[in-house]
Amino acid sequence: MTLNTSTPVTTSGPAPGAGTPAAGAAEAAGAAVKRGYAVLKRLIRDRGLIERQPRFLLVRVAINLVLLGVGIAFLFAPVHLAWQIVNAVYLAFVFGQIAFIGHDAGHRQGFKQTNLNDIVGLIHTNLLLGMSFAWWNDKHNAHHAHPNQHDMDPDIAMVVLAFSEEDALTRRGIFRFMVAHQARLFFFLLLFQAWSLRVGSIGFLISKPTRRRWLELALLTANLVGFLAILIAALGVWPGIAFFIVQQALFGLYLASVFAPNHKGMLVLEEDHELDFLHQQVLTARNVVPGPITDIWYGGLNYQIEHHLFPTLARNKLKEAHLIIKRFCQEEAIPYYETTMVQSYREILAYLHEVSAKLRRPRATA
Repeated sequence: MTLNTSTPVTTSGPAPGAGTPAAGAAEAAGAAVKRGYAVLKRLIRDRGLIERQPRFLLVRVAINLVLLGVGIAFLFAPVHLAWQIVNAVYLAFVFGQIAFIGHDAGHRQGFKQTNLNDIVGLIHTNLLLGMSFAWWNDKHNAHHAHPNQHDMDPDIAMVVLAFSEEDALTRRGIFRFMVAHQARLFFFLLLFQAWSLRVGSIGFLISKPTRRRWLELALLTANLVGFLAILIAALGVWPGIAFFIVQQALFGLYLASVFAPNHKGMLVLEEDHELDFLHQQVLTARNVVPGPITDIWYGGLNYQIEHHLFPTLARNKLKEAHLIIKRFCQEEAIPYYETTMVQSYREILAYLHEVSAKLRRPRATA
């Protein structure tokens, strides 16, 4: 098991680089568990929190469609072109909110019937975002099963970033340079996330015979052609293409910046780790302090520990579950980490800078 020496592992204490002991995570992992995951799950179930939430999901869908409609209508408004830059920022946010619905549908949070969740997911991811629902589920389920686990979690298998010193030292060529300076390049690289999602989706659908392959490819094509057609009709050819590039870059930045605090800079595990499910999910995740604005901005993913312990838990139930799970972890001496939005990014950047330190030294010492 690999323990990151800069990883925050307690509910309070100094930030990475300021002496936070990774030994706390190791000690918690080795301690005998008085009450396990089954007991916690019973507490959550007894409060009725695991029940599907179709009404909540449909209300969020309706709100997002209205927000999307406003952004598209504004494209045709007789305003100075500079105002469309503001609209690109706005639509990047709206696309992020749409992505959260696709995420919720992938976890079956809305309906008991799988096909209804799939319909919502296909519309929101494939048609509205240009991303494969099947690919996302395949990738995301692997992440949930093995969070922050070497060679098993696809979310830390990135050629342009490294999350351990060992991985950093394997990079060559331009990727070695990028990883060496990954802390400085981090937010710049996030601008390409939307393109990465599109490319990954197409590659997955071409290489794997999924059940709805042709439907998904058709919806991806409809998204690309339809979105560009609307932009060009509203703004003209080159302004429309420019809007598309800017909006997609900002959407990628927003989406990736929401996902980053969830696990980046937290405990990284080897394949043969011996943590039980409860410890694995709690110790590898970071919560961002909740609040009305934060909960909307993160789409509920700021409750990352709760989400990983109970993926089918709907967003409107996470706040109540948060209180139960945090208290349970405190009673069982399981480190439960929660910090502010700004501090989470400081920790991520400090961690990325630390694990790539050897690459910034002369090659002979690496």
